[in-house]
Amino acid sequence: MSLMTVKDLEKLQAILSENGHDYQLELENGKIIVMGPSDIVSSEIGALLIRLLGNWVYPHRLGRLFDSAGGFIMPDTNLKAPDVSFVRASRLLQTPRYFGQLVPDLVVEIKSQSDRINTLEKKVKKFLELGAVVGILIDPDESTVTVYRLTGEPIVLNNEDILTIPELFPGWELPVSELWPPIFTEEETRI
Repeated sequence: MSLMTVKDLEKLQAILSENGHDYQLELENGKIIVMGPSDIVSSEIGALLIRLLGNWVYPHRLGRLFDSAGGFIMPDTNLKAPDVSFVRASRLLQTPRYFGQLVPDLVVEIKSQSDRINTLEKKVKKFLELGAVVGILIDPDESTVTVYRLTGEPIVLNNEDILTIPELFPGWELPVSELWPPIFTEEETRI
């Protein structure tokens, strides 16, 4: 079987779309990977992070944020879609109506119930090797946020810690505890 390309993936997506199917696909080493849906805890964490980052990024006009549906063509010709990603404004003046053809400056992977930590760590490290500035792995099962940079050891943050990314978001701070979905009391749910 020959290796698939981004053009092959686009053709497959068009066929699937014409038949009423909406699958999220990635391309890795010439193989098309069908991405399953995340559990809703992981999805909610991604939505919270995008909102909390967006409240800082867009007023300061620092760049653009993307969710897990945003695909990027990597220098190694793979097509990847991190759970959350950020690209500095200076690198993407206008969003194209196509895949991003660059490596995001920030990539975030959020562990779903079915994910393996080792696989996600490799994915984050690969983004860094290809040019990402910061990679983050969020593990809801352990309530940890691990921050990766190309040099140095990963930094593991817990609920008591503050997440900062000064090289991309000067002045921004996020208590790790704010990433986790809230638990509502019965009193709060009464209208």
